[in-house]
Amino acid sequence: MSFQPIVPLGGVAGWEFLKRTRARQESSFTASPAMARLTQDFARDFAKLRSADDLVGNRQVLSVVLGAYGLQADIDNRAFIKKVITDGIDTPQALANRLADKRYLAMAREMAHLAPGGGSTPSPDQAPALLARFQAMSFEVAVGNSNDSMRLALAFERKLPEIAASARSETARWFSVLGDPPTRRVLETALGLPKEFTSLDIDEQLQRLRAASQKRFGTDSIAELVEPERLDQMTQRFLIMDQLRGSQAGMSGAAIALSLLSPAR
Repeated sequence: MSFQPIVPLGGVAGWEFLKRTRARQESSFTASPAMARLTQDFARDFAKLRSADDLVGNRQVLSVVLGAYGLQADIDNRAFIKKVITDGIDTPQALANRLADKRYLAMAREMAHLAPGGGSTPSPDQAPALLARFQAMSFEVAVGNSNDSMRLALAFERKLPEIAASARSETARWFSVLGDPPTRRVLETALGLPKEFTSLDIDEQLQRLRAASQKRFGTDSIAELVEPERLDQMTQRFLIMDQLRGSQAGMSGAAIALSLLSPAR
């Protein structure tokens, strides 16, 4: 029987509970028999891979690789995953470079040794790093089975520092935010951006997102946004706004207006 993380509350209160108990819950989750069975042979089998065909032909290894990037829904899209890897990342025409979701690019970069001419042999630390990432991502997914907002909050606090640590320009970092669906959703919700925002030209989205960040959080620098106090502020605001949107979704327009106009007691 697998361990299911406990999230008894929603919103900020639930987030504080999860933060207090996370280390213990994550340890129990990683040690569960289901997780142990899935990962025990990964390092050995991953080292045997020599091509993209080898990867997509081993469902267990593929599930770990995809899960490490939050792409587990593509487990049956083997031809697509093979194309992402075999195209490589060195040309603008490569599939991974053309996809809006940059998680595929990150995976293709990690699996570059399986692309034609890639050398075919993984580095010694590659399997342990993938496995650790898979376990962390799987814990987030398990949390999401109880509360999807908490999954997004965990993913956000993991991914935004990764983006900040990348040796790229500030503009490139913001494009990485837009290219990572969970990170993007958290920021858009925290900043109160409307659904119509996603229909704008990508450069206009970038400009508005940075302007909204500057106005709400006092900076449009990713490096500054990942400072502990600001990161916590963004996460909490996301949870508050997400909970508010959820409660309003079941209300009529008149009821929402009445709730906003009614004096606090």
